[in-house]
Amino acid sequence: MEIVIGLVALLVGVVGGWVLGIVRAEARIRRAAVRVAEARALLEAERRVSAERVAAAQEDRARLSEQFRALAADALRANSEQFLVVAEERLGRTQAAGASGLAQQQDAVRRLVEPLTRTLDQVKQEVSTAERARADAAAALAEQLRSMRESSELLRSETGQLVSALRTSQVRGRWGEVQLRRVVESAGMLEHVDFVEQHHVTTDEGALRPDMVVHLAGGKNVVVDAKVAVLGYLDAMQATDEAVRADRLAAHARHMRRHIDDLAAKEYWEQVAPSPEFVVMFVPAEAFLHAALEADGTLIEHAMERGVVLATPMTLVALLRTVAYAWRQDALAANAQQVLTLGRELHGRLATLGGHVGRLGRQLDGAVRAYNETVSSLESRVLVSARRMAELKVTDAELEVPAQIDRAARQVQAAELVAAEANRVVALG
Repeated sequence: MEIVIGLVALLVGVVGGWVLGIVRAEARIRRAAVRVAEARALLEAERRVSAERVAAAQEDRARLSEQFRALAADALRANSEQFLVVAEERLGRTQAAGASGLAQQQDAVRRLVEPLTRTLDQVKQEVSTAERARADAAAALAEQLRSMRESSELLRSETGQLVSALRTSQVRGRWGEVQLRRVVESAGMLEHVDFVEQHHVTTDEGALRPDMVVHLAGGKNVVVDAKVAVLGYLDAMQATDEAVRADRLAAHARHMRRHIDDLAAKEYWEQVAPSPEFVVMFVPAEAFLHAALEADGTLIEHAMERGVVLATPMTLVALLRTVAYAWRQDALAANAQQVLTLGRELHGRLATLGGHVGRLGRQLDGAVRAYNETVSSLESRVLVSARRMAELKVTDAELEVPAQIDRAARQVQAAELVAAEANRVVALG
């Protein structure tokens, strides 16, 4: 409807602009017509004046001719021809002056009219352009209206099909489960880690089948069950009478309340242990819950009193993301415990290695002492006899005397290794 209103406003604006352009063009045409009329009136007046001057000149000529004839007859008969020539020359000059003035006036009028003519041509061109633009805009608007009408018809048809489908209980249930899965996926709760669909619980009253069980960090579970109560809502949305609409919304609220009571009676928290003492009732659309609350504002309190939490897609996403965060924190804690265990194990192994290193150092010291004693014996006993053989010229080879080792192995200084060497345990700080 807002799109239709916007297009109608656009059409009104286009038509208004076109009408305003036409009005302005007509005003310019009227002003140009007035100027043309004034120019034509001026030209006509000049023509009349010129005609009057020509007529007056002709009358003067006739009068002068009469006078000349009278004078020629009475006193100047001898040179009448010369006088007539002079008179004709004067009359010719008068006529030439009148004709020249008329031509100048006509030229002035033409110069005045030509801009008006060009202005009229320009106005006609602008009017023609505006008319073409108006026609194009009207055609485009008609195409938009046609497209909107087709889209509206398609939307109405698809909406009708959806409404008809949602009136079937099996379709409603499947649609609720699909919406639930989409919410879980958008919250990042992977199926093989954080939730289980179609969990079966066997009780004395029969098998219970919640739509989803969310595993919480720490081993607890939260049951989520999708409930799609839409018949009253759909009837209310299609009602044209306000009283009928209010009645169907009240029926929708009653259906929602009955779903709450049925879900609370199943006591899933007793069957899916360990679990907090509440169950989440998933309403697949925000509008369904809002419409029910419009008719019955106590639904949320009624549900909480019975251990049922009403959740729309928005609130369930927030809840599941909180659970996912708790899982991540639990994984971090488990990793930290493993790191602590590995650290203790590494520390114990380092202590053992320290004992081995200490014993190796002592053994190295013993080896050095034995080496030095051997060198001392070699120098004091063996080499003495060997040198006598050299003195007797038995051999010319020089005997190399091994040097004694003065350095001792470095003793272990670290407290952890000293304690390990002494078979004592040192705790990690």
